[in-house]
Amino acid sequence: MSEIKSYPHVETERRGAVLIIRLDNAKASNSLTRELRMSLRDIVREIEDDHTVRAVYLTGKGKNFCAGGDLRMLTGANEPWPVHRRFQHAASLFPPLMQLNRPVVCGVRGVAIGGGMGLALMSDLIVVGESAKFSAGFFRLGAVPDCLTLFTLPRTIGLAKTRNFIYTNGSWDAQEIVDNGLALKVVPDDDVDAEGIAIAEKLAAGPAEIMGVAKQMLLKSFESSLDELMDYEGFGQVLAMSSVEFREGLQALIEKRPSDPMGAAAATPYNDGLPSSEGS
Repeated sequence: MSEIKSYPHVETERRGAVLIIRLDNAKASNSLTRELRMSLRDIVREIEDDHTVRAVYLTGKGKNFCAGGDLRMLTGANEPWPVHRRFQHAASLFPPLMQLNRPVVCGVRGVAIGGGMGLALMSDLIVVGESAKFSAGFFRLGAVPDCLTLFTLPRTIGLAKTRNFIYTNGSWDAQEIVDNGLALKVVPDDDVDAEGIAIAEKLAAGPAEIMGVAKQMLLKSFESSLDELMDYEGFGQVLAMSSVEFREGLQALIEKRPSDPMGAAAATPYNDGLPSSEGS
């Protein structure tokens, strides 16, 4: 039985080992309001503390994924200090979301404009519906690309394509999003959630925490030297090979049977090294 929780402008649903996050302000095309950002930050922190969440599926309710910045807020809060405070808050949300040590799948229908596109690109895998559209939009507004777009986009499609896309206020339809390597596949709009959740469930059933370790290394790969990345591999493999997920995978391979890392993790008492709530 699924558990649905409501937050300001966001809704979550627990489905087994997958947490579904739905942006829930369809009347504003799920724009990045203060309420939505605060809710996402709280949800990410909850996931960080809940090891039973093994994968995340992020999507938007209504016909659009996310229209980017909240124009009403931008009209009334564009002086230096309000902007500074807003980006201090963004720094407490976006990097933790991108670095979340569980796989994140994103399902996009309709528009993902500016920061909305940036939000989608913080995930690990993206499924797009036939109505999906990624639009730059930053220079049309007269704003610097934000929501980590200048981090994710060049690393995904290269510097030249990023320049071409951003400086021309580019817009890509669903097939172009896939052709440019930003999404895994295009499906009918009505199938986006089913497909995205199925992928998240498959990832949750795999070595989810090890995927999280690999994610940390991938995010460092472009600014690390050869020797540094070799060190990261060594440290990462120390963690991986000491995990119940690795031991289950290895034993399953030896015994020529399907591996069950999620089952192995669930059967292992969890100990994060912190004092229990029952006292010391």
